[in-house]
Amino acid sequence: MTTRTRTRRLRAVIAAVLLGVLTATAGPVGGARASTAEETVGDVTGFSTAGPVFHLRAGQAEARVSFVTPETFRLELAPDGHFTDPTGKDIVLRQGPPPATRWKDKGDRYELSTAAVTLRAYKSPLRFALHRADGSRIWAETKGLTWAADKTTQTLARGADEQFYGAGMQNGRGNTSHRGKTVEVGVDYNWDDGGHPNSVPFYLSSAGYGVYRNTYAPGTYSFGDPVTATERERRFDAYYFAGDSAKDVIGKYTRLTGRPFLPPVYGLEIGDSDCYLHNKNRGERHTLDALKVADGYVAHDLPLGWMLVNDGYGCGYENLGETNKGLAGRGMKMGLWTEDGLTKLADQVKAGQRVAKLDVAWVGDGYKFALDGCKDAYKGIEDNSDARGFTWAPESWSGAQRCGVQWSGDQKGSWEYIRWQIPTYAGATMSGLAYTTGDVDGIFGGSPRTYVRDLQWKTFLPAVMTMDGWAPSDKQPFRYGEPYTSINRKYLKLKESLLPYMYSYAAEATRTGVGPVRPLALEYPHDPKAASDAAKYEFLSGEYFLVAPVYEDSGVRDGIYLPEGTWTDYWTGRTYQGPTTVDGYRAPLDTLPLFVKAGANIPMWPGIRSHEDRTADSPLAWDVYPRGTSSFTLYEDDGVTRAHRTGAYAQQRLTVRAPETGKGDVTLELGASLGDFRGKQTARPYHFTVHAATAPQAVTLEGSALPRLESEDAFDRAGQGWWYDRDDRGGAVKVKTAARSTDRAFTLALRAG
Repeated sequence: MTTRTRTRRLRAVIAAVLLGVLTATAGPVGGARASTAEETVGDVTGFSTAGPVFHLRAGQAEARVSFVTPETFRLELAPDGHFTDPTGKDIVLRQGPPPATRWKDKGDRYELSTAAVTLRAYKSPLRFALHRADGSRIWAETKGLTWAADKTTQTLARGADEQFYGAGMQNGRGNTSHRGKTVEVGVDYNWDDGGHPNSVPFYLSSAGYGVYRNTYAPGTYSFGDPVTATERERRFDAYYFAGDSAKDVIGKYTRLTGRPFLPPVYGLEIGDSDCYLHNKNRGERHTLDALKVADGYVAHDLPLGWMLVNDGYGCGYENLGETNKGLAGRGMKMGLWTEDGLTKLADQVKAGQRVAKLDVAWVGDGYKFALDGCKDAYKGIEDNSDARGFTWAPESWSGAQRCGVQWSGDQKGSWEYIRWQIPTYAGATMSGLAYTTGDVDGIFGGSPRTYVRDLQWKTFLPAVMTMDGWAPSDKQPFRYGEPYTSINRKYLKLKESLLPYMYSYAAEATRTGVGPVRPLALEYPHDPKAASDAAKYEFLSGEYFLVAPVYEDSGVRDGIYLPEGTWTDYWTGRTYQGPTTVDGYRAPLDTLPLFVKAGANIPMWPGIRSHEDRTADSPLAWDVYPRGTSSFTLYEDDGVTRAHRTGAYAQQRLTVRAPETGKGDVTLELGASLGDFRGKQTARPYHFTVHAATAPQAVTLEGSALPRLESEDAFDRAGQGWWYDRDDRGGAVKVKTAARSTDRAFTLALRAG
């Protein structure tokens, strides 16, 4: 039995023991006598209020309602009348002043209201129902809150078409509706299909609300009719969020528990992890041997942002300072697993560590201990450097979106692995987890073909790494030779060129709580197919890329659902009018089924292997798919330090105006770059690729005609001008400008022939 296998089995035993202990010890609050009988709250026997906080007594039990904002409130129930809060200040952040509230006694019920919502508290028996200010119902209990010695349950009516999402990382599911299904929330150390690592006690409904259970206890959410949500503790504590959309609800939830952190730009590049000291699978090696692997990336012209140079299982490390210096010279950052705990973190960070990988030793039971480890490691990096905290964890809890990437654990590379991973990460976005991922082709098994296929689609996740300490051989993207190395290079370089696009969405996540990788249902909530299995094995990367990975050993992909809108095949330029389902899509090994929505304006860094290749003179490119009026706001900062938190960043907006048909004159209005940060380009060239089936008659910059160039070679040599490339994906107008001041807007116009 290998060390890794023993570790996995030990984890399972630990999880079982911890769950048993938790269940056995989750007895009544305040020392009340345990009972196996289930009880339901009875009639209201008392009511009192203190500003935005309301108390309702029902015999010995007491409920408490506390309004946080006009749309957010907390509902608690103490069966014995004594309120407790095991999470303390761990998860819920300090909020602003409470809203104005009012209440009325309506005879059969009390109505507790803000300007936005009214919570009805029916008296006999005590039941709750939430309504909007216009009187429309959001949710309603079908029976009162129920408890036993080791659990508390809320039971809600289910709407005829109501859909449900959330519960954190649910392996193999989550990007389509949970309706009619049961999901578990808690740590199980099952990192395969059906497991639920990085669970979150939060779910949202298409009826316009979300629920966060403020607890460290595991739970079971059954989205049948009625809906039942149970936590294994004898207390009830939940926050409710009323919203106009799923995005709005996610935003309110992450306002309460914390917005996702903004990773450093190198955190959005691929990482590499292995054991470089005493690795029994590879023979005697030393930490400095990591530099030889880094050289392999450079020699094969492959991007790499960072390396974990130990593995957390006794591998150890040595010569950290020298290793860091060598990686820095290759444009890479150094990371470590927290095998030593966190007591040495300060010295490790001072030696150059910029990534902290947490594992079982620093996750424990996956609840409070895991969350504390994530926060402490994140803080340790920031306390001892000017860098941003950047951690990875295999088991975490609500609030961990503030400090880390949630990683789905140890898996075996296979076609089945690819299949069930596809819905996992987009689904986690519905719980405010902006950065979720798994290893390229797992850490066990795998093959050249599964590696290529897995890397292709993970290019469109924000964070990803390759790890191989227990595979039969090293699993870097250049290990399998040709044609695999060239295909991997193609996608990793595409990931690099799309860094401005992905980084802008990462910045958006820190403002809104909504991550870059999205289920179709998030952007198309009124499309019933988006919530169904028709869209299970695809996702959106940002709003504009639709990714439909190949998860079988086949060169054909069937069942690609394209929602409403015009979609362009990224590779061929062929267009499709949605909603439609594409079958028989030709996808040889080097082709990921990838579609771009009409109206997309995608910022890019062309021709780079690393973000460090960028210079003060580097161009900014825009890939434009004109359709109607559309815009995109580019976000930029120094990419590494925390200066953006005090306003050191800039934004630049591109607005494109074109006919709804996509044919005719096209105008591109690039605004001034507003804001400042260290290293900001004061001037830069701009490149534009405007997709069009025919060449324009003329292209003008600020009203002056740009020269038309007759060949790609002439275009490449010219400092400014345009060229029509009829062979680029159905036709594209290529435009370049000389360096222009970033603090001045300009207009580019394409006049149709």
